[in-house]
Order: sequence, then structure tokens, then C-alpha cells
Amino acid sequence: MTGSTPSPSRRGRRRTAGAAAVLAAAAATAVLALALDGPGNRGGRAGEPAAPAGEAVPAPADESVLALARRDASDPLATGRADAPVVMIEYSDFQCPFCGRFARGTLPELLRSYVDKGVLRIEWRSFPLFGEESEQAALAAWAAGRQGRFWEFHDIAYGEPRDRGKGAFGAGNLLAMAREAGVADIGRFRADMASAGARDAVRRDREEGYGLGVSSTPAFLVNGRPILGAQPTAVFREAVEAAAKAAGR
Repeated sequence: MTGSTPSPSRRGRRRTAGAAAVLAAAAATAVLALALDGPGNRGGRAGEPAAPAGEAVPAPADESVLALARRDASDPLATGRADAPVVMIEYSDFQCPFCGRFARGTLPELLRSYVDKGVLRIEWRSFPLFGEESEQAALAAWAAGRQGRFWEFHDIAYGEPRDRGKGAFGAGNLLAMAREAGVADIGRFRADMASAGARDAVRRDREEGYGLGVSSTPAFLVNGRPILGAQPTAVFREAVEAAAKAAGR
């Protein structure tokens, strides 16, 4: 015999294993960097984990990881052209302080310099790690997206540092954020937030992240190459420009 075509289940296992290997390599780099870093230089508040100091491109991307980009033009949790040469997938939690740091400090620059110019597409993945408020915030964000207001909700939720697990993402505050974000039909927002569709969407994103080996947030893939933590903006610029160059842009 000259060979056989792998079954869909075998292809899926290979894809997950290949993707997980990429994140595992990045995580190992991040752990080593943190071990070498002095505690006074990590920038975290007392009781908060420091942002991992991973490399922008610690391992080469492969097709299994590149294939995680959905490139769905109708996806309300994505921004940028569906055919952009570079796709950055972001796994985030609305209660994660380092996710907020990225959203306030780095994301606006990426939008101006790359998304608006058609070079970069950003695809959000809900990855709630910190309990019920994280879960409810992820469901609320999905529901806001059903009315075309995901990114407005995202910007409000991350607009300022918020204490974790202290009610900042309680039901009343989530409704207030939705209204501020311009969600027009609050009744529909409530129904969408409580729907099986919302739970399934969040579960799918989380399972995708776990399949990659994501264990902390934020975590990113830039054309399949991992970045862990709220790295300096220059790290993201370098990764995007390298990916664009590799794609012939």
C-alpha cells in the first residue's frame, strides 16, 4: 500500500497536538523568563500573577495552528478584513488585569497601525478563568455582539482596572455596560446572554484554548505564533510585521 488518508478524528488529534506543542514551547519560555526575573521587576500588584515574559516567536507556526483562524466575515467578535494577511487570535478574560492592560495600552495602536490598514485581523476568544463573574462577562460580551456592539462592550469593560470578584461584573453592572455600549434591545440582550447559544460559544472558545494548552490570560497567536501575557507593544508590532512580511505584505 502507498498510504491511507487519515480519518477526521485522527486529523483532529494531530491538529490539537501540533497546536498544543506551540503553546507549550511558549509557556516554557515564559516560565524560564519569570524565574530569571527579579520580583521587583514583574509589575504585578500584590496577590496578582505577573504577566508572563514569553518570546514573541519562540516556535515556528504550522498549518494546524494557522487553521484555528476562523476568518468569518460575519463574526461580531472579530475586527479587520477576513482576508487580512495576518490574524491575531486573543484568548482573554474580562477580569484579567493583564488583559485590561493590553486592551487599554496596546490594542489601540494595533488597530491604528495594522487593522485599519487591512494588514491585521483580530479574533477574540472568550477564556473565562476567574469564576462566575468572568463567565457572566463573557456571556454578556457575546450577547452584545449579537447586536453589533461587542467591541463597544469590550472597550467599556476594559476601560478601567476593576477589582476581581467584587461585583464589578455583577448582573446590574453588566446591564449598565451594555446600555453604555449602545445595545439597543436590552430584553433581547438578557435573553441572548442566558441562551444555550451563548454558553456554547463560550465553551467552544474555552475548549479551543485548553486544547492549545492555554492556562493563563491573555494569550495570543499571531499567524500561529504565540505571545503570552501583556507584552510591550513593540513585541506585538514585531510579530505582526514579521508575519506580514512572511505573507508577502
